[in-house]
Amino acid sequence: MKEYPIFLKPVFKERIWGGTALRDIFKYDIPSNLTGECWGISAHPHGQSIVKNGEYAGLALRDLWENHRELFGGQKGDYFPLLTKILDANANLSIQVHPDDEYAKKYEKDALGKTECWYIIDCKEGAELIYGHTATTKEEFQKRVVQGKWDLLLRKIPIKPGDFFYIPSGTIHALGAGTLVLETQQNSDSTYRVYDFNRRDNQGNLRELYLNKALDVTNIPHEDRNYQPKVTNLEGIKITTFLENKFFSIQKWGISGTSHLKQTKDFLLISVIEGMGEICVNNESYSFTKGDHFILPYKLGEFSINGDAELIVSYK
Repeated sequence: MKEYPIFLKPVFKERIWGGTALRDIFKYDIPSNLTGECWGISAHPHGQSIVKNGEYAGLALRDLWENHRELFGGQKGDYFPLLTKILDANANLSIQVHPDDEYAKKYEKDALGKTECWYIIDCKEGAELIYGHTATTKEEFQKRVVQGKWDLLLRKIPIKPGDFFYIPSGTIHALGAGTLVLETQQNSDSTYRVYDFNRRDNQGNLRELYLNKALDVTNIPHEDRNYQPKVTNLEGIKITTFLENKFFSIQKWGISGTSHLKQTKDFLLISVIEGMGEICVNNESYSFTKGDHFILPYKLGEFSINGDAELIVSYK
């Protein structure tokens, strides 16, 4: 059987901090004007991406992982390892932290913890995010949380389009208002809110916080995890490698013509964040455009890609 790009239908999530950027910028058919998340490549039980093309059309990504493991290089594991999202932070996200694998398996229904990363697609002038904290001990962290001294506790970082941030489990973080990001993460939905600006849900109740669990998992003191991108220029493509580790590897492909490549990974997850183009495999052409999400499976082999586009590519 000849392999081919597998295109996926995303899942949308309404959030109290969401907006309309997913419709305005990516032309998605979103459910409301408070749409905060597009789960573009997801096999999580809380939102399953559905295959749009080819012989697997109509199947969920989780079905492919469970029944067609050959598409993913025969990787081991009960759960698809990654989840790709686009987030529209029209308002501030809650201050939050995620557990690691060991804690998630013990206390949550998720089998994986949540280490993630953000690529800043766009943001308003003067935008910033929360990344880490200033406390040096657990007692100091807890005291500042109880006293509500958030300006003293939280580290704010100015951002611009094209920035990349690695957010290991245990890292206090939050997106600021007016930010659009591509998020790549472990396949998990475990989040512990630390502070939520006293916002209320649709029933008028303050949204739940998880201070005890957050205190359990937060890295104290905070440690920055900065990586120097590696840039490779080939004919028709510029490949920027932001990160390679045991959780995932992340690249940006800048397409500016025609490039001839070979799929050598167990799988590649691709999200188109700008422009359009096409992939040619086995003399068949597959067009893609801004907002598309697709997988290049194992044994795809040699392919050509051409157009004028920016793609975020991940693999494990």
